[in-house]
Amino acid sequence: MSGVTRRARAKLNLSLDVLGKRPDGFHELCMVMQSCSLADEVYVESAAPGDFLAQTNRSYIPTGDKNVAVKAARAYFAALGREGGAHMRITKRIPVCAGLGGGSSDAAAVLAALNELNGGALDEAALREAALAAGSDVPFCMLGGTALAEGRGEALTPLPGLPETDVVICMPYFNCSTPELFGRVDARKSRCRPDTAGLLAALEAGDVLGVARRMYNVFEDVLDRRAAKAVQEIKLLLLAGGALGAAMSGSGSAVFGLFPDAESARAAAENAKAVCREVFLAKTE
Repeated sequence: MSGVTRRARAKLNLSLDVLGKRPDGFHELCMVMQSCSLADEVYVESAAPGDFLAQTNRSYIPTGDKNVAVKAARAYFAALGREGGAHMRITKRIPVCAGLGGGSSDAAAVLAALNELNGGALDEAALREAALAAGSDVPFCMLGGTALAEGRGEALTPLPGLPETDVVICMPYFNCSTPELFGRVDARKSRCRPDTAGLLAALEAGDVLGVARRMYNVFEDVLDRRAAKAVQEIKLLLLAGGALGAAMSGSGSAVFGLFPDAESARAAAENAKAVCREVFLAKTE
């Protein structure tokens, strides 16, 4: 087998809550996460032991150990207990630094591809450990679908899948600093929180409108004035275009809306291009 190609799907945060800082320096999170059809393509082939390289169609993305795909490949062979190497070619479609888990999803695809190339040498539990070693979002990106994510994001509970829903994903003209946003959340004395129980009940009932109305991300509350204004503008534009609900994903800066049909999603996406750097049409998966 010369190589394996995998899709690496973007993730959306239907909700995101930060419960506090942990003794290990990470944060305790409670999130409802959803995969969608916006995806990178990841090709992986075996290489000489110690030879790791991740090439992409984005010149600014590192190719060595700073790339989470390389980190995942190293974690795979560490879990396997032997020397190995891998070359990866990643066609990026998911925006970078967007809160959509693009790098984490690429890492998950690398782990799955390497396990296929190595005859399924790692079982599911070992793959999950390797995924967590690569990054907190990587375990969800391996699982996909709809899930409650707790702990650092690695404690996953699969949920009833959201019925296939049209999504518009918008990239504003700014980026967010994840460490800075966590610091601002830590400094807050009081805050609103997502209605996680209501969101889970809506998923159980297959109620897309109920899910959309309960989407909430605590990071939106601590954005600086410029970013908050841009996010609010995009959310209002999506809602005016027929979105059932809209929210920022992860630590941003991507903003997405859930739509009742493809026609309204297409029209809203076209309107959003006037105020956004990039706009994507997708479906939940």
